[in-house]
Amino acid sequence: MDVLVIGGGGREHALALALSRDPEVGDLHAAPGNPGLAQVATLHPVDALDPDAVADLAASLAVGLVVVGPEAPLVAGVADAVTARGIPCFGPSAAAARLEGSKAFAKEVMAAAGVPTAGAHVCTTPAEVEAALDATGAPYVVKDDGLAAGKGVVVTEDRDEALAHAAACSGAVVVEEFLDGPEVSLFGLCDGTTVRPLQPAQDFKRALDGDAGPNTGGMGAYSPLDWAPADLVDEVTRTVLQPTVDEMARRGTPFSGLLYAGLALTSRGVRVVEFNARFGDPETQVLMALLDSPLSELLHACATGRLAGVAPPSFRAGAAVTVVLASRGYPASSSSGDVITGADAVPAGVDVIHAGTATTPDGDLVTAGGRVLAVTAAGGSVAAAREAAYAGVAAISFPGAQHRTDIAAGR
Repeated sequence: MDVLVIGGGGREHALALALSRDPEVGDLHAAPGNPGLAQVATLHPVDALDPDAVADLAASLAVGLVVVGPEAPLVAGVADAVTARGIPCFGPSAAAARLEGSKAFAKEVMAAAGVPTAGAHVCTTPAEVEAALDATGAPYVVKDDGLAAGKGVVVTEDRDEALAHAAACSGAVVVEEFLDGPEVSLFGLCDGTTVRPLQPAQDFKRALDGDAGPNTGGMGAYSPLDWAPADLVDEVTRTVLQPTVDEMARRGTPFSGLLYAGLALTSRGVRVVEFNARFGDPETQVLMALLDSPLSELLHACATGRLAGVAPPSFRAGAAVTVVLASRGYPASSSSGDVITGADAVPAGVDVIHAGTATTPDGDLVTAGGRVLAVTAAGGSVAAAREAAYAGVAAISFPGAQHRTDIAAGR
């Protein structure tokens, strides 16, 4: 089966790398891609936010499966356009992708489905925001209702900072109660009816060591989580993932694709922090490094309503760790055009996943975004995987490079 991956970030490179190792995959294509994706797929120029352009490309390539990576094309209706051409597409419809496209909508669905989550106030005026902050108290959790590339959330003890973030949001603002406890990511593969969970992962959102600094799109991740409750996956599937999929089907907007549940393991039990409608980044990197099942079979089954008929996802023993190398100024800004060296000189068994890279006319690999590379390694334990990942990080350099030194430390 020939496959087309839509997107050009680290998540798409990780998915494409797993697909390239899948014996059921024939020709692998990516659009628009990046220099890392170019090593495993044929790249095609396309506006990923133009549903008709993506559908035209998929039809011209006669692929058997389209995999839409980022959230913005899903919200724009790319999966709808591809499916309308009779081509199986992994990713929810625009209507179902509202679970990520609108946090207020996600809260509405969770309330209807009885899914445990943080109490929330949806605000449309500054006065409503102030009242909500007074009601919840510090620490304040303020979220942009719409898409914000993983950086639309502020958690702060400073009321003025919370108000400033709310004022900078593009539309409605969601003010939530603070959830204590560690956060966990659990992904569910869905075909509109059936849910098949992957194994949990944990990412590190803060920019600096010790979970200090501003929120980012993610500075690293690891899996599995040997400290998590043994029944976590079963509980979340039963109380979060399946009820949400059932509620979306009841509404006539079935969810097919990847349902990402960001969870807090609080003193009062599991609570949903957020939903995403696609694979998370950088958790995808560690999960794909450990996945033992053929990825194409799982994704195609989701796209064609056959998930109940294929074997549940299985994972290799051991662990995986990914460490993100970010550019100067991230997350407030990013630096582009800095020459990257050493990306092809990492130790054997270490994957260098490209997230924000480009090549110059002279063939140099350069930075082209905030999160530049995700250095990923698997090992027999978290400690072994961590050591290998950081050995890969040590081989790579570019001006202004920054990374956390404590990803998966002490686990």
